[in-house]
Amino acid sequence: MQKDPFAHISDQDLLEKFKRDQDSQWLGILFQRYTLMLLGVCMKYLKNEEAAKDAVQQVFLKAITELQKYQVDYIKSWLYTIARNHCLMQLRDKTHLLSVSEEMNLSEAPLLQVTAIEKEQTFIVLEQSINELNAPQKTCVTLFYLQKRSYQEIVDSTGFSLLQVKSYIQNGKRNLKLIVTQKLQQE
Repeated sequence: MQKDPFAHISDQDLLEKFKRDQDSQWLGILFQRYTLMLLGVCMKYLKNEEAAKDAVQQVFLKAITELQKYQVDYIKSWLYTIARNHCLMQLRDKTHLLSVSEEMNLSEAPLLQVTAIEKEQTFIVLEQSINELNAPQKTCVTLFYLQKRSYQEIVDSTGFSLLQVKSYIQNGKRNLKLIVTQKLQQE
């Protein structure tokens, strides 16, 4: 294993050199120190090596732009937080459509088809159930989960307070789960 020729330079010094010189070499050295950690974090959440590698690249791109704007004191924990949040957003945004893997064993196909049909039925029930929520819950749940709006965007567009928005989403999600579970049991 090669020894890091820049090991004597602290993370904070590398950050200061980057800010002063605007030389991305310093940032590259810093990122190299934490690539494996970030890959591990992304693997933990995404459970897919290629997706994790892509996520690490996205984290680095975001870090480059964010470091221009903010003062960062602890780069390791800051990068970890960016990676975790990025992965959570990836999981939140992930569509629930099934993709058929090329490596899939053909004997698994009938099971996959049943699962796809069941999921489609669940989505239909879910769509119907959203309409049974009270108006504020329906609005907030739809904006947050289906339109991927942030809390602040929902506050701005509805006029509800932040606490109300959080409450409507939390209660709406709970009520939606109860309604869907009840409907699926009736089938």
